[in-house]
Amino acid sequence: MEGLEVFFQPVDAEVFDGLAKESLGLKINAFDSQGFPDLEGARIAIIGVKEDRNSLKNGGCAKGPDFVRHQLYRLFDFDEEISVVDLGNISPGESTKDTYFAVKTVCAELIKAEIIPLIIGGSQDITHANYAAYEDLEQTINLVTVDSKLDIGDNDEDISSENFMSKIILHQPNYLFNYSNIGHQRYLQSPSILELMEKLHFETMRLGEVTGNIQDSEPLLRNADLVSFDISAIRWSDCPGSEKSGPNGLYGEEACQLARYAGISDKLTSVGFYEFNPASDIQGTSAELVAQMIWCFIDGVLQRKNDYPKGSKESYTKYIIDLNSSDHQIVFYKSDKSDRWWMDVPYPAGMKNRYERHHFVPCTYNDYLQASNEEMPDKWWKTYQKLV
Repeated sequence: MEGLEVFFQPVDAEVFDGLAKESLGLKINAFDSQGFPDLEGARIAIIGVKEDRNSLKNGGCAKGPDFVRHQLYRLFDFDEEISVVDLGNISPGESTKDTYFAVKTVCAELIKAEIIPLIIGGSQDITHANYAAYEDLEQTINLVTVDSKLDIGDNDEDISSENFMSKIILHQPNYLFNYSNIGHQRYLQSPSILELMEKLHFETMRLGEVTGNIQDSEPLLRNADLVSFDISAIRWSDCPGSEKSGPNGLYGEEACQLARYAGISDKLTSVGFYEFNPASDIQGTSAELVAQMIWCFIDGVLQRKNDYPKGSKESYTKYIIDLNSSDHQIVFYKSDKSDRWWMDVPYPAGMKNRYERHHFVPCTYNDYLQASNEEMPDKWWKTYQKLV
């Protein structure tokens, strides 16, 4: 991975001032005046992206990365060792396409090396560049956004923070298998977009479904290869640091829990936190919250169980349910290691290589109960429709 340093500028030296003993900042090998960090053995690589030229209604979020670092580095280290490097900041290129190219190139190299890129934005359209990094991997992927509304708009318009998902969905070659959004607010979302999501067999989880039942979001995040957080999905009172924040949204602790779920996912290989704007922040509370979300994500990576059901199924309990109302048989697997559940969705003959990563669908015990009561689990059916 030689040569990646050409894309980066060092972390601002002030970020390192006044770090307490055992703080996380003393354990992170960061790009500073001493040089670019060694990536050998690294598990997570932090990347700041100072780009917001395609942001709508939130100009200034390009300045966010070092404010988040200032808070992140002051949090305390973990009980277990984990190698985290900070590659520094990708500065805006001559055009946004230049910035996207840099993000795509860096993320692709890191993912191939099995290092998780952790992006601190910048505006959320950078997700498109993160997604593009998977093109050379020749595999279809699952993407999850956490957002108060779905960023699907007019594909004929230039890419922005509010239509980048249209560009991803229609990108050719297409390697998006599934897209899910967590936390949208119905009154902020046009019915036609929700109808499109249903037609494409994509998944949405409303804010009201998350509140009080946050554990139901875990299977969506467990199934993700890439997760993109828009911090304006968090209510303004908990996170004022975005021009797009509103009176309703996720609570701060819910945002941290979602970040931890993302980290625990054995499948996830990249993540981004976007739209934090220091100009809108009050007493640094939003920068602190984003830093805590990142801390929770890293803690989740430490807690990974590596129990995705592939190969031998000896460490799983298998349940088979024949639906009398359907020709389909629903096969469930429960991990003896983590008590997590999956459904086995059959893929078409001859399509094993293309769909092998997607036929085991993360689910909950409630999905098993639903099938036991002669109801087809929605996750199973949507996946089956995409496979066939």
